[in-house]
Amino acid sequence: MREILGRRRKSSPELLTAALLCAEQWRWPVVPGAGPDPRGGRRNPAEFDCACLRPDCPVPGAHPHDPGLLGATCDPRMVRWWWTARPDMPLVLATGDRVSAVSLPVAAGRRSLEVFDKLGVRLGPVVASPTRMALLVAPYALEELGELLDRQEWVPTSLRYHGQGGYVVLPPSPVGPGQASWVRPPVVEAGAADAGTRAPWLPDIGVVINTLVQAGTTEPDGTRLTY
Repeated sequence: MREILGRRRKSSPELLTAALLCAEQWRWPVVPGAGPDPRGGRRNPAEFDCACLRPDCPVPGAHPHDPGLLGATCDPRMVRWWWTARPDMPLVLATGDRVSAVSLPVAAGRRSLEVFDKLGVRLGPVVASPTRMALLVAPYALEELGELLDRQEWVPTSLRYHGQGGYVVLPPSPVGPGQASWVRPPVVEAGAADAGTRAPWLPDIGVVINTLVQAGTTEPDGTRLTY
């Protein structure tokens, strides 16, 4: 069975519904993102000003701010309060305990998906923003990640790892001038159960890392960790 958090341009109820689905049913801890500068206006019309007011914010609007990442929760009462008070805030998933991710530039991500499809590799949820693509995977330890990367001749710095203490932005969040969307939506298998919860299936990081490293070698890092 597929559960899709929304592909249309955001509306207020969609973000609350998506946040409750993550927290209450899937037990994925979430927190509101910073969102746009509430004062309105932009220093540069071509850019997006973040509510954190940092002129050099690396991921404008698409990061935890108030509350911070440590405030992420699966409590549906807290989630409902957050998105009722701030209905247009991005949906930020805290990674590490229940779900992790690996991200790379969106062009490299598209090439990776083509390779995975040709090889018949099963993927979990995949999120795209205007500039980056994130593949959600099962939680991994730093030691496991280190061993996998140590086997590579070279690892591009455009490849980023969202494990313990990290986060990713989920659809249908506004992300800068665009929106996050599902390239591969979450799939909850019939009969799947985990301590009474039903969460989307996730692959191990070892299944995807080699292809992502190869795809990431062709993409520049850029000057910001843009989303």
